Amino acid sequence: MSISHYLKTIGRGARGARSLAREQAEDLFAKILDGDVTDLEIGAFCLAMRIKGETPEEMAGFNDAARLRQSVVAPATSGQATVILPSYNGARKLPVLTALLGLLLADKGIRVIAHGLDHDPGRTTVAETFSALGLPHRRHVDDVSDGVNFLPIDVFAPKLSKLLNVRKTVGLRNSAHSLVKILNPVAGRALVIGSYTHSAYADIMAETYRLIGADAMLLRGIEGESVADARKIQQIDVFVGGDQTQLQEAEKSLLAVAPDWPNEVSAEATADYITDVMERRRQVPEPIARQVAHIEDTLRAMMGTHQRAT
Repeated sequence: MSISHYLKTIGRGARGARSLAREQAEDLFAKILDGDVTDLEIGAFCLAMRIKGETPEEMAGFNDAARLRQSVVAPATSGQATVILPSYNGARKLPVLTALLGLLLADKGIRVIAHGLDHDPGRTTVAETFSALGLPHRRHVDDVSDGVNFLPIDVFAPKLSKLLNVRKTVGLRNSAHSLVKILNPVAGRALVIGSYTHSAYADIMAETYRLIGADAMLLRGIEGESVADARKIQQIDVFVGGDQTQLQEAEKSLLAVAPDWPNEVSAEATADYITDVMERRRQVPEPIARQVAHIEDTLRAMMGTHQRAT
């Protein structure tokens, strides 16, 4: 089925394009994910949205469509909400410590699911760091267990994974790259740790979380990843059922003590550093320690709202 009527709306350039309502965005994205359109139409959609930019209503609609077309992970056996670490940026210049955040949370009895790409040319992915640490990659949603898990996007959302791969053809990010940062692969409540690279995205992500009633944490993570930047204290906001609270204000200056992390971003060097921290040969960077504490507080707040609702 053609999506030309949607392309006419979103594809008239930065000034002439109009945004879609949430229901329209869901219908459009459903057709794209289901393969009901041509490759040419998919390319047109990707370029049109890249020029126009997504609105929160459109992102909410895209999320609605993707949620219905993914396999879901069963809730944690503990009854506690799972922490979700979207991991799609990887390391280019600075070591990404997403796996450290996951291990610190798991040490506190929290189930963690990191999801993302296995490989990304030119970057060290979190998946590769997981492998270097001997942490499991799950090949089916039913294989997810307590502790720390890495769940490749093509395992639980293959249709969305295919759209992500369009980047290899057109050379540009598309709406799927923004969507994966708000996606919850769990049946039931989960705390999604969302991150942004540019301040404009923070407002869009925040409003999207409100629209979909998400449980989420939002910060400017290092290299666009969901773990705090070990060099500085960043603003952290949380959303419980879509209601927003600022937990931490940003500090303008870098920390007085620089992190003693590795000078390279390879998976092996990052894994060695993380092992040293977990075995207490090195200290947990203060921003990450604070993030862990904020996540624990937010999970308790989520449990409180669930108990009041029941």
